[in-house]
Amino acid sequence: MRALFAQYGDVKSVKIMKDHASGEPRGFAFIDMPESLSANEAINQLDSKEMDGRRLRVNEAKPKTSTPQAFNSFSSNYGYKDRNSNF
Repeated sequence: MRALFAQYGDVKSVKIMKDHASGEPRGFAFIDMPESLSANEAINQLDSKEMDGRRLRVNEAKPKTSTPQAFNSFSSNYGYKDRNSNF
């Protein structure tokens, strides 16, 4: 991945996401390119291209939005808890 993106500019880091249980790659990565012009060029040139028989989907990472966690009364090891408890 580093060599592929380095064609368009400096690559600061490459983080290939892996499955916690198996250690196998999950099929996506985060590439950090410090120059936005280079990063945009890489996005434009590499999106929808094929690599190793797979079509790449390249886009800018968005910040993870925090969503309210669904209430589950059985989520505690201490038994039932109600919505008004302050655990």
